[in-house]
Amino acid sequence: MIRRGLVLAMAGCLLAGCGNAVTGTATWPGARLDKAVLTEADFPPGVRFERIDRDPGEGDNASGPPPMQSMPPGCTDGLTRDIAGSAERGPGSAVEYVVAYDGARMVITVLSWRLALERLAATAARCAEYRTFFDEADPGIEMTTTQVPVPREDALAYRQTMHLMGDESSVYFSFENVGNFGIFGIAFPTTDPSISVKGTLPQTFLDIIARQAERARSV
Repeated sequence: MIRRGLVLAMAGCLLAGCGNAVTGTATWPGARLDKAVLTEADFPPGVRFERIDRDPGEGDNASGPPPMQSMPPGCTDGLTRDIAGSAERGPGSAVEYVVAYDGARMVITVLSWRLALERLAATAARCAEYRTFFDEADPGIEMTTTQVPVPREDALAYRQTMHLMGDESSVYFSFENVGNFGIFGIAFPTTDPSISVKGTLPQTFLDIIARQAERARSV
């Protein structure tokens, strides 16, 4: 139970700062952005798909937990802070959706602006090995950030792993630029027998990100 709580806390930290999707009437560039996004029809029957609409006035991580502390500092939410630091705001700036399989739950955001991939790569390298903790008195939890090969230019993917009591738990995330679009995704290992379609990580996640990039490229 403790381990599951720590996994959820880590997931919350990774998602901190990523709430850039907004509601609003699709206007330029929003109309073009909508065409660049995968829809429920692009997934097999049984896969759960949901578009996420956020309040335009909602700030980054408005409803999420604060990031855990880390050593080196800023590693628990460093990648998402890199995105938030250069984010465009307002209607039509981003579209976010969730895709869930039995074995994998993914949150994917398509942006109307390009990601700073060099900055993201530098943060991932700085946080290749770090410790995260709730309190400075705690010994901390060992974390690693490992690059996952992606066969496309202007694309990065990583596995971030928590090492706890001889066990490992990982999440995967990706960053990509396609033309003027940016694509950010994060995937969690989530078992849900009520979903009839199986998914495996990282392959299901990488396949969907590749399809999303191709859709954005076709617009």
